[in-house]
Amino acid sequence: MITDGTDLLDPLRYATLGYPHEVWTRLRRESPLHWCEPVELVPFWAVTRHAHIHEISSQPEIFENGKGIVPATREVAERIARGERGPFDMMQTIITMDPPKHRKYRKVASPVFTPQALNRIDETVQASAKRLVNRLYESQRNGEGSCDFVTDVAVPHPLRILATMLGVPEADEPTILRLTQQLFAGDDPEFKRPEADRDEAFRQLGIEILTFFMKVIGDRRASPRGDLASLLANAKVDGAPMGDIETLGYYLIVFTAGHDTTRNSLAGGMLALIENPAEREKLRRDPAGRVVDAVEEIVRWTTPVNYMMRTAASDYELDGTKIHAGERLLLFYASANRDEDVFEAPFEFKIDRHPNPHLGFGTGEHFCLGSHLARRSQRALFNELVGRLEDVELTGPPERLAASFVAGVKHLPMRYRLGPPR
Repeated sequence: MITDGTDLLDPLRYATLGYPHEVWTRLRRESPLHWCEPVELVPFWAVTRHAHIHEISSQPEIFENGKGIVPATREVAERIARGERGPFDMMQTIITMDPPKHRKYRKVASPVFTPQALNRIDETVQASAKRLVNRLYESQRNGEGSCDFVTDVAVPHPLRILATMLGVPEADEPTILRLTQQLFAGDDPEFKRPEADRDEAFRQLGIEILTFFMKVIGDRRASPRGDLASLLANAKVDGAPMGDIETLGYYLIVFTAGHDTTRNSLAGGMLALIENPAEREKLRRDPAGRVVDAVEEIVRWTTPVNYMMRTAASDYELDGTKIHAGERLLLFYASANRDEDVFEAPFEFKIDRHPNPHLGFGTGEHFCLGSHLARRSQRALFNELVGRLEDVELTGPPERLAASFVAGVKHLPMRYRLGPPR
């Protein structure tokens, strides 16, 4: 057997070895729809080819999100079957909604994230990029500096942009960051909560997030402002106020996923540019002209959201394989983004790759709502940084998150030489 699925999801495996590309490559070749029965998790189909993920994602009525987007342990699945609920069950996100409900609730915030609407935050995006790169420049001594790119640049850049859109004070950013790290990397020793029991830690995290969000929602309902947090707190769907569980779910998504995924893309992109100096030089010579394609390649290369789960609502035959109603499917986007049938030389990092039909933002019904914001913030940062980057090298091995859902690099120590502001 190629795999029982354990190595595709084990957080510690991701921390030590990174994405399991060697396993995915074999699966795409020999068993692209591979039935997995891990010891601790509910069984699932591992879906590893680009075409299969696209086919599944284009049929949300058959392949549903409502049963969950991450695989559950057998113990948790039994609790859910018994009707037991935790704090996170009090929140319903647009990612876990199915049509037609999903489309109605997605419209609540989608106008805020269109390219035209995002023009109004360009000043914030550009100012954040310039401030962070200038800080690197000013910290140089004798023309050379050193930093942890993740904590010094990749974390604060998208966090400040999103906090500005939400109307959250800068003083609350550390709290948002901590809660996000505990949510997406709760198995990582650096970010895990103090509770000894994993389930209890997750429950306490849910209570803390719920408490934080309810305070913000209450404030914005009492005193609305012209920010995203106010829009969500006072939103209406079908003429009626949006329900509390949906409002809480929206807050969960925009307060956490919006900056964490971009952070990992920035970190992984910087690592790719360090490890591929010829590609970095191409970007340095013409940052404004090449940054759009470069960011698309960075998103393909890093794929911060590694997978999403779907559940079959009815029997379906996929490329000759019978999928039965109720069975779960894990769509491995990071595997699809190395699919040899779609990408020429998929294991080469090419900033001018074109076309580049990556699935880094998903596809179909649940295509990432914040994709335009993620692209805009990354373009601003890499345009400002790489155009001034005269030299760069690692000063130690990168450290990866012990996480498999939203995965990436958590520390990137490097030495650099930056030119003055342009």
